[in-house]
Formats: sequence, structure tokens, C-alpha cells
Amino acid sequence: MTVVEKQTLDEERALYGSKGIIINDCTFDGPADGESAVKEASDVQVNRCFFNLRYPFWHVHELAIHDSEMTALCRAALWYSDHVAVTGTKMHGIKAFRECSDVVIRDCDIASPEFGWSVRNIEMTDSVAESEYFMMRSEDMVFKNVSLKGKYSFQYIKNAVFENCNFDTKDAFWHGENVVVRNSVVKGEYLAWYANGLTFENCKIIGTQPLCYCKNLKLIDCEMIETDLCFEKSEVEARITTPVLSIKNPLSGTIVVPEAGEIIMDDENAKGEVRIISHT
Repeated sequence: MTVVEKQTLDEERALYGSKGIIINDCTFDGPADGESAVKEASDVQVNRCFFNLRYPFWHVHELAIHDSEMTALCRAALWYSDHVAVTGTKMHGIKAFRECSDVVIRDCDIASPEFGWSVRNIEMTDSVAESEYFMMRSEDMVFKNVSLKGKYSFQYIKNAVFENCNFDTKDAFWHGENVVVRNSVVKGEYLAWYANGLTFENCKIIGTQPLCYCKNLKLIDCEMIETDLCFEKSEVEARITTPVLSIKNPLSGTIVVPEAGEIIMDDENAKGEVRIISHT
């Protein structure tokens, strides 16, 4: 392995095409303002580095980044790369991940609009994110102990499992397919419209007009807080443990709830059943 250590690199494509390289304690910044520092590389290890320039890791194969920082000026940091592991790192540039595969993110601080578009096979654990349009169109996802703040998250995703997460978001999971959310808190407006095959288990759902126009929707022992006009036009099987403000025109299925402030059934096609049953 070639070792590059304690250098300041600001040239265009400074380490372009490197194979078998360890980059320790380096700074990618300077007056030359060069882009694409580690483009088209393979078998790359990065430790304790600072990135303040654009597009550092495009088309990289076998990449490990540890204890590093990508600033807001480090735009579009990781694109078209595969077999990527990022741990203990700040990713603060817009569009930090896109079109990558076989990704592991652990113990990271993400502040990146449009993060994670079209990523395939990703595991994220013990991380915090602030982002709009987070993880759009990504597939084969496992998230554990992840906190997110930002609008329009997880739209058009497929094949995902979320456990012990906390999401403060709006329009989350729109058009999602085959998604399971367990032991999590999801707060926001218009949750998961048009989703297909979405299951919430032991979750707390907070906010107006959730879970409309869904197919194959399941809620298992979930709390619903400040939720009104729920389940409109949805195919749903739900067991809810808290009162709901209002339920509107579920298309089919059965909703079991201890109390509903209002049940609106003014659509002749709404055949869903609402059962008021105390769980005590």
C-alpha cells in the first residue's frame, strides 16, 4: 500500500487513479481549488482527513473513510462508487452520496441536502442526519438508531427496514415499496401517501393526514398522536393503541382503535371498517 501522509493537496485530480493507497491526516484544500482528488481509484483508505474541495470520490471501488470531515464546500463527495464504508465522519456538503452501492455508514454526522439518491444496498447505524429529499429512490436499506430532520425523506424507496429511528420529516415514504418501520418515532405531515407494502410496528406516528392512498398498509400496536384525516383511500389493517382525531374513508380493511374523535365515511367506495375497542 502507498501511504500519503500529512500533506495539503489542492491540485486537480491530485490522487487520480490511485490503487492501494492509505491517506492519513491530509488536507484537501488550497488556492489551486482542484476538483476530483481521488477519482477513478480503488482500494483506498482515508483516515483523519479534511475535505474542502469538490467531488473527491467519484468512481472509487473499495473505499474506507474514517474520522474525517467533508465541509459544506465539499459538494457531491461520493458518486458512482461501490463497497464504501464511512465511519465517524462529518458529511456536510450537498448531494454527498449518489448512485453508490454496497455502502455502510456508521456513527456519522450528515448535513447534506439531497443525500443518498439512488443508493443500493446501504446500512446506516448510530448516525444523525439533516437533509431534504433524503435517500430518494434508494433500495435495499437497513437503518438502525438513525435520527433525521428534514422534509421529503425516503421517497420512492424500495426494500427497507428501519429500527429504533427518530424521524422529524414531511412527506416521508411517499411511493415507498416493501418498507418496515419498527420501534420508531415518525413526526411530520402527509406521511407515506401512495406507499405499497408499508408496515409500522410499535411506532409512534405524529402529524396531520397520514397514510392516505396506500396499498397493503399495516400498523401493529402503534400510537397515533395529533393525527387527523387518517387512511383516506387506503387498503389498511391497523391496530392502534391511542385515540385518533379523525379517520376518513378507508378504502378497505379493518382499523382497530380505542377512540376516534370523528369517523368520516362520505365516499361510497370506502368499505373499510373502523372498530372502537379498548385495549385495557
